[in-house]
Parts: sequence; C-alpha cells; structure tokens
Amino acid sequence: MHRKNVWLDTTVTIMLVVAACIMLVPYLWMVLSSFKGNMDIMSGSSGFWPKHPSLDGYRTVLQDAPFGTWLLNSAVTSVIITAVTLFTSALAGYVFAKHQFRGKRIWFLLILGTMMIPFQVIMIPTYLITAKLGIVNNLSAIILPNLVSSYGVFLAKQFIEEIPNDLLEAARLDGAGELKLMVRIIAPLILPMLSALGIFTFMNAWNNYLWPLIVLNDTEKMTVPLALVYFNGTHIVNYNVVMSAAVLITIPVIIVFLIFQKQFVKGLTMTGMK
Repeated sequence: MHRKNVWLDTTVTIMLVVAACIMLVPYLWMVLSSFKGNMDIMSGSSGFWPKHPSLDGYRTVLQDAPFGTWLLNSAVTSVIITAVTLFTSALAGYVFAKHQFRGKRIWFLLILGTMMIPFQVIMIPTYLITAKLGIVNNLSAIILPNLVSSYGVFLAKQFIEEIPNDLLEAARLDGAGELKLMVRIIAPLILPMLSALGIFTFMNAWNNYLWPLIVLNDTEKMTVPLALVYFNGTHIVNYNVVMSAAVLITIPVIIVFLIFQKQFVKGLTMTGMK
C-alpha cells in the first residue's frame, strides 16, 4: 500500500510538472520574442531562441512612449482599489457574519446576485454616473466603481463566521469597540483570506482593460493594459515592441504574487476547506 501511494504521488507530481511547463511555454516565448528583431519574429527564421538578442523593443517602449507614467497610473489605481476593497469586504463581511438586523438575509442575497450580472450590462449606467460626477478622463473614474467587491464580502463573511462569538464578547467586555475588534482580532484571523483576495483584486485592477478604454482619453492618463493597444496602433507590425511591453506589464504582478505567495496559498487552502 505504501509503495502504491509513492507511485501515485510520483505520477501526480510528474503530471503537475509537465502541466506547469506547458503553461510556462507561452510566457517564455513572449520573453524570448522581446529580445528578437521584428523581422525574425515575422519570418520565424530564428526559431524559438533569439539568434541575435536585442534590446530594441525595450528601448522603443521606454523612449517612444510615457510608459513610466502608465506604470505609475496602474500602480496607483490598483493599490487604492485593492486596499479599499479589502477594507470594505472585511467590514461588510463582519457585519453580515456577526450582527443581526432586519433584512440581513435579503441584503446578502442581493449582494451575491450582483456577482451574476456581467459588467457589460452595467457599463453604460456606470459611465453615465461617472459623467454626471465629472470624473471622465480621470483616474478616479477607474477607482470609484471598483471599491466594493461582492465576492470579497461573501468570502469575508464565510471566514468571519468561523470565529467564535465568545472571543468577540470577551474583547467587548474588556472595552474594545467594533473598530478595535476589526483591527485587533478579526483582521489577523482572516489575514490569509485577505491576502488571497488582495492578489486577485490587484490582478483584476492591473489587467482591467475595457473600463479604462472607455473613460480615459488622454495618453498621459492611460494604464498599462492600454499600452498594448497603443503600440499595436502606432507600431502595427513591431511585435517585438508589443512583447517587450507585455513583459514589463507582467513584472509587477509577479512581484506581488511572490511577496504574498505563502499567505495566498494558505488562503486558497482554507477557502477549499469551507
């Protein structure tokens, strides 16, 4: 039986490694293509590996466009959206998990129902609201509609429900208010969930393409997903430039994942146990 389990574990590990390598091939091809010349990519004569590595694509991205400004715009919007979303999700999840009020179940079901509505359905009403507020062509137009996550509220509620009520009552007897309960007791206990939710939220905000395309007009206010469209339009056949921009765009997301990898995996594991 032990030998059978060893063979099974080995087989599963090999299959996972092979699957991981297959998934990494497109990214590796993108990175290698960013070091190729445009003609080499179009003709395919250089094969998988670049014969004459070149940094021309990266020079074009960094010199012919305000790419640093786009990175800063994406970083500012993504960090603000992630931080506020984590706060609102934890706060709303705590209210729905540990407080009783009239219509609690109905309100929670309504929040869950918003997860089933595609963004394309509310896209025009959202744009009209942002236009009424006068924030079109401003980074706040990207931030404001994304400060609350129904999925985050649901996830936080599921985790906070597992916290014993006796622990919270003991803290209240010691004079802790609701805000202190959130900061000192609730937040540390749901930190793995917040880390996983934070990475998902940051990735969604960083990769958001459709909404910034609608509400942003000035080149200086663009975010990095729009950079690929910019280079596709300005450099129609310069695939090495597009690949170089794509590599630079993915670096911050990879860094965020590596920093919070441990908490992210722990959060996913605990989520799967619910």
